[in-house]
Amino acid sequence: MEENIMFQVSTLQALVLGYTRKVMTVEELLHHGTIGLGTFEGVGGEMIVADGHCYCATNDGSVTEAANDTGVPFAAVTKLSEGRKISLDNVPNIDEVKKRLDLAIEEDFGLNSMHVVRIDGSFRSVSARSEKEFKAHHVSLKEILDKSQKDFFFREAEGTLVCVYFPDYMDGINAAGWHLHFISKDRTKGGHVFDVDIKESTAVINKISRLEMQLPTEPAFDTYALKSASGDEIKQVEQGKK
Repeated sequence: MEENIMFQVSTLQALVLGYTRKVMTVEELLHHGTIGLGTFEGVGGEMIVADGHCYCATNDGSVTEAANDTGVPFAAVTKLSEGRKISLDNVPNIDEVKKRLDLAIEEDFGLNSMHVVRIDGSFRSVSARSEKEFKAHHVSLKEILDKSQKDFFFREAEGTLVCVYFPDYMDGINAAGWHLHFISKDRTKGGHVFDVDIKESTAVINKISRLEMQLPTEPAFDTYALKSASGDEIKQVEQGKK
C-alpha cells in the first residue's frame, strides 16, 4: 500500500509573522497533492484544494479556480485515498465536528499522526471568512486579517469540508488540531470555517505518517525569528477565532 505523504510549503510560524512571499506556484503545488488547504501570495484569499484543483475564496465568499502561476507562501496538501468512511449527520457546530473526528482518529490510534479528512454533504449553515491580498513584508498575519478579513454566512449549502489535522507536538509547523475550509458543490463559494451545522454527510479519513516540507530559499526567510510566533496568535487566526 502506498504511503500517504503530507507536503507542506513553509511553516505556519513564518506565515503568522508575515512571510507571505511566493515559495512555489499553484502548478508546482498540485504535483504534490489532490486535497488540502493554505493561502496565496500576500494572503490573497483562502485556498481549498479538492479533486486536484486549487480554488481561491476571496473576501466576499466567492470562489474562483487559481491560475497555475499564482504564488503560494503556505499550504499543506496530500493525495486522498479511499480511506476509512464514517457518517457525520446532525452535527450542530464545529466543536462537535472536531470531537467526532477526534474520536474517529483515536479509535485508529492516530492522535500522534497527521490526517486529512474530506466531508461531503449538506449543511444547514457554514460560517466562514476570507481576505484579500495585502502586499507588505514583515506585517503579521493578524494585522493583515484585521485590515482585509470579512466574514460571511452560507445557509442550506451543499459542498465539501477539507479538514487537516496536525498533532499538538507539531504546533507552529502547522496549526495543532483541526483546520477546516469549505467549498460549495458548484465551486462558487467557500472560505476558512469558523462554525458549521451539518445536516448529513460522509467523511473520508486518511491517516498520514510522513511529512515533506519546502522551505523558502530566499535570504529574507532567515530574517524571521520563527520561535517568536505566539501560540495564542496562531490559535486566534487559524482555529476560527477572529
